[in-house]
Amino acid sequence: MKVARRAHVPPFAVMEILAAANARRAAGEHVLNLCAGEPSTGASDVVRQRAIDLLTTGDLGYTESLGAPGLRAAIAAHYGATYGVDVDPGRVAVATGSSGGFMLAFLAAFDVGDRVALARPGYPAYANILAALGIEVVDLPCGPEQRYQPTVAQLEALDRPVDGLVIASPANPTGTMIEPAELAALAAWCAEHGVRLISDEIYHGITYPDASGGTPETATAAQYLDAGAVVVNSFSKYWAMTGWRLGWLVLPDDLVAPVDALAGNVALCPPALAQHAGVAAFSDAGMAAARANVERYAVSRRLLLDRLPDLGWAPVAPADGAFYLYGDVSATGLDAVTWCARALDEAGVALTPGTDFDPVGGGDWVRLSFASAPEVVAEAADRIVDWQRGL
Repeated sequence: MKVARRAHVPPFAVMEILAAANARRAAGEHVLNLCAGEPSTGASDVVRQRAIDLLTTGDLGYTESLGAPGLRAAIAAHYGATYGVDVDPGRVAVATGSSGGFMLAFLAAFDVGDRVALARPGYPAYANILAALGIEVVDLPCGPEQRYQPTVAQLEALDRPVDGLVIASPANPTGTMIEPAELAALAAWCAEHGVRLISDEIYHGITYPDASGGTPETATAAQYLDAGAVVVNSFSKYWAMTGWRLGWLVLPDDLVAPVDALAGNVALCPPALAQHAGVAAFSDAGMAAARANVERYAVSRRLLLDRLPDLGWAPVAPADGAFYLYGDVSATGLDAVTWCARALDEAGVALTPGTDFDPVGGGDWVRLSFASAPEVVAEAADRIVDWQRGL
């Protein structure tokens, strides 16, 4: 029997490394897992308690395909409270994590043979999902000169038109952000050229003070819905609800009905328990827990930045947001894949090679996730420094 050509996409290496690290743990080894972008705290107490209550007395049947009305209203209200943007709950589509949201958005917005531009390095699932759907991926190589983010100048320089642009701010794996003026320029260019802008905002809320002590300003593409932009977000990162598989889209009017139809056919609805419990994430207690997580990430980030001379990773992408350190390990004399394999084998620390995010230039880079407790990150840094000295 044949296997569909669309299935032949590269695996997400971080999941393979995660499995290898978990196998070592199961065998009794003390492995420090900094490969996955997974907050170690898990969901807040208020969300957990709401789930317990729902399991005891709640109605956990199907919801509407686009999500429970209460959750859609809470998400819309979040945009008003956080960004001052008025979002109609009817434009909100709840999905099975941001991954499910991307699938719905790509299916609704692009046809087979369309061309969609992506920054490189970037989250590999964008390209892999698009490729599986028969959509051509157009690389935008983004280095320190562009702060690892796509620019209007790069779009203008393309030799052929594109149908879409996917951006991420803060980005994975670099943690860099798109400033509000830059987002406005990208949105205006896309609107002018009939290009669908899809904005991954899954790490919104996770930002850190700059050198002057100010916090980078976070803008949302929800300001540009009437120009056709799509926002993708999730409860996984800021609210630490990875396994709950709960995300959302904020859609322009022309995509609401198509996404509704697709969602109903593909999954009927997102997980009902996660949806109803997820409303509690927007409560005062839920938001306070999320802010406390960010403060903890900031401690780990500062610790790593202070250890850079010992780690010897240079250059390092500016970690403005998210919870990643993306650094060049070529000074060790090892390529990234070998570096990560040996770090796991010999130091008991799991990181992700840059080849997962940049198949062209990622061979010198690794990504470290500092979403774990600061003491775990500190021990991992010590292990890496000691291990590298022996190379």
